[in-house]
Amino acid sequence: MSSTLIDALLLLSFGGPEGPSEVRPFLENVTRGRGVPAQRLDEVAQHYLHFGGVSPINQCNRTLISAIERALADAGLDLPVYFGNRNWHPLVEDAVATMAGDGIRRALVFATSAWGGYSGCRQYHEDIARARSAAGSAAPELIKLRHFFDHPLFIQACAGALRTAREQAGHEARVVFTAHSVPLAADAAAGLVEQGGHRYSRQVSAAARLVAGAAGVASYDLVWQSRSGPPQVPWLEPDIADHLDTVHARGEPGVVVVPVGFVSDHLEVTWDLDHEARQRAAMLGMTFVRAATPGTDPRFAEMVAELVAEQVRDVPARRCSQVPAAGQGVNGSPCALGCCERVR
Repeated sequence: MSSTLIDALLLLSFGGPEGPSEVRPFLENVTRGRGVPAQRLDEVAQHYLHFGGVSPINQCNRTLISAIERALADAGLDLPVYFGNRNWHPLVEDAVATMAGDGIRRALVFATSAWGGYSGCRQYHEDIARARSAAGSAAPELIKLRHFFDHPLFIQACAGALRTAREQAGHEARVVFTAHSVPLAADAAAGLVEQGGHRYSRQVSAAARLVAGAAGVASYDLVWQSRSGPPQVPWLEPDIADHLDTVHARGEPGVVVVPVGFVSDHLEVTWDLDHEARQRAAMLGMTFVRAATPGTDPRFAEMVAELVAEQVRDVPARRCSQVPAAGQGVNGSPCALGCCERVR
C-alpha cells in the first residue's frame, strides 16, 4: 500500500470528564442503554469527584499524540494526527467531521485498546461507523489498526515499567498482573471466529507471560479488576482486592501490580488500584507498588508508528506470540462476521 493513499491518523479512545460538571453526563454516555441504576452512577461519580472530577485519560492521550507525531516524523511518515473519543469530548463524531472538512479522504485509526472483545475492539468499529454516518458523504474512509497486545515494543514498554517497579518494591514482592474484568459470556463470545478466537482473556494471559519473561520474572499472578453489574452474573476472577488477601495469607511481604490491561492511567487505574487496592494492601501490612502504564514510554509511540508503517509501507507485522489477533476493519466493519458480538 502506498503512503500516498493514507493522509491522516485518528487516535480513538474512551474519553473522560475534565471537570465536576462533566462527570454525570459522561457516565450517562458510558452506560446509556444498559439499564444501570441512578444510584450506581452516583456512586461512581464520587470516584471521579475524589480527583476533582477530572479523569487523567484525555491529558494522557494528548501527551501520547504529541509523542506519536514525533515518532511518525522520525519514521518519515508525514501524517496529521486527530483525536476523538467514544464517550466524551472531543467526541469521535466531531473529529471525523473535522477530518472531512480538512479534506482527509483515507485515514488509519489507532484505538487505545490492545485487545479483542466487544468493548475493546468491536465497539470501536461501531464508533467509527457512527462517526462516518454523522459526517455524511464527505466522511473519510477509516481503517482501524490491529490488536497490539503482543507487539514487541508494547511488551518492552510494559517490561520496563515492571523492572522499575520491582526495583522500588524489592524483588521479593509478588508480581501481579491485572486487567479489566468482563463477563464470562462476553469473553467466550470473543472466541467464536475460530478455535480460541480473539478471546480477550487469552490475549491478556499471553501479554502477561511475555512481559514477565522480558522482565525476568519467573512466577507471577494474573487477576482482574473493576467489575460491575449484577452479582449473579459471572465475571473473570479473581478480583484484585480478593487476591491481595490471598497473597497476604501466603506470607508474601508485598506486591508489584502491573496494569497490563490499560494503555494509560484513567479511573480504573487511579481509583481501583492506586486508591482501593493500595488501601487494602496497607490494611494488610503489605508493600504495594504499581507499575506505570505503557503509554508514556517512548517505545509505545514508536509502536504506533510501526503499526502505521504496516499499512502504508507493507512493513511485516511484528508479533511475539501465536495467540489469535485481528482488530483491523474498514469504515466500522468488524474484522470478521460474528466476532466479538455484544452479549446482553
